[in-house]
Amino acid sequence: MNLKQINNVFFIGIGGIGMSAIARYFKRIGKNVAGYDKTPTQLTHELEAEGIAIHYTDNLQNISPDFKNSEDTLVVYTPAVPKHHAELNYFQNNGFAVKKRAEVLGIITQNSFSLAVAGTHGKTTTSSMLAHILVAANAPVTAFLGGVVEGYDTNLIGNGTDATVVEADEFDRSFLHLHPNIACVISDDADHLDIYGTNDAIKSSFAEFAAKITDKNHLFIAQGIENINGTEVSVNGTAVINAHNLRFENGKRVFDLVFKGEKITDIKLLMPGEHNVLNATLAFAMAKTYGLSNEEIKSGLDSFKGIRRRFSFKINTENLVMIDDYAHHPTEIKAVSQAVHEMYPNKKITAVFQPHLFSRTRDFMDGFAESLSTFNNLILLEIYPAREFPIENINSTMLINKIKSPFKILLQKEELVTYLTKNTPEVLLIIGAGDVGEMVDEIKNKLEKNN
Repeated sequence: MNLKQINNVFFIGIGGIGMSAIARYFKRIGKNVAGYDKTPTQLTHELEAEGIAIHYTDNLQNISPDFKNSEDTLVVYTPAVPKHHAELNYFQNNGFAVKKRAEVLGIITQNSFSLAVAGTHGKTTTSSMLAHILVAANAPVTAFLGGVVEGYDTNLIGNGTDATVVEADEFDRSFLHLHPNIACVISDDADHLDIYGTNDAIKSSFAEFAAKITDKNHLFIAQGIENINGTEVSVNGTAVINAHNLRFENGKRVFDLVFKGEKITDIKLLMPGEHNVLNATLAFAMAKTYGLSNEEIKSGLDSFKGIRRRFSFKINTENLVMIDDYAHHPTEIKAVSQAVHEMYPNKKITAVFQPHLFSRTRDFMDGFAESLSTFNNLILLEIYPAREFPIENINSTMLINKIKSPFKILLQKEELVTYLTKNTPEVLLIIGAGDVGEMVDEIKNKLEKNN
């Protein structure tokens, strides 16, 4: 497909974090952009403020005539959109170029030098770190990210054309549309079993992605990942690229690095948690392989402010701390728990968790119970269904009965704000990938008034 011949780009599911980055890209290069999403969110409001028209009712009458010319209109959709969607069916049945988000990202990036970050966990943080390092060093790069980067307030950063940073999404095998030159695989844990069926199928898909890199010096994998041949990276491990001597200095995480025999000291990072040291080490390896100096990379990591909903501090005072995080898999919850307990070992920590998807809750019920049991005080919300219909006997009541936290309570989402204003903890952690993220600012405002 020749994107130069396209004047109009219509997005179905434009509010998705990956979709919105591509929408912003097309808007920036002068295309006429509009779209549909199921519900308004902070992100869709930001897109509208940038001049992108969005409607929230699936109705053909809401599509502007500009987007009904099949000759110069590209339609981009997310696999999460149901097959009976009227607007999607209209475009599919009337000769339009209709492509998945991943296909379009592959087309955009195929003629540039591509740095791709894959993994069931950590890819948004790692790709955002890498993008910031490159942009701060004035590299000619554009980054399509799965999170809104603090300090940029967007998930599309940089404006160069020589290189692209992409978050290689394993959902629906999307990352197989990419053409990476340098890549990493952070993790290949089981996830998206509603798509893949088995853990082995997921691992095979990651191996297929990794095989796209023929020079294994340009492929970095976290130590412990099997069946993928690349340069191993570890934290306090034995890999040829190994982060060690982890410590805190002046509120920052500091560590040293052995990079294929080279010793690099005093790498500084604002983000807590051992998992973020691994993320930073992988970003360091990719940036160094791209050609940046050690000092450029260290400077970039030191100035990286984080990502919205990735251990984001909403309140940070002596009496009250509120942190917002997107964690929605048992492994991610364990990592967040380790980080928050590391930072606040002597404070009362309360976690609020909203499970995301009935199928994920079913597939990882015991894993969720184990990871959530690391919190002494837990508030559990009902499952956020997203694209799914309920599954019989899969609910938050079943999950909370398996959790071993000393204090645990199941609340309806509508009860949460009132409960927290009456029972304000010292450290509050909001976790989940559902619409609980849309409540964070309301909770923040109420707690600040009370304190």
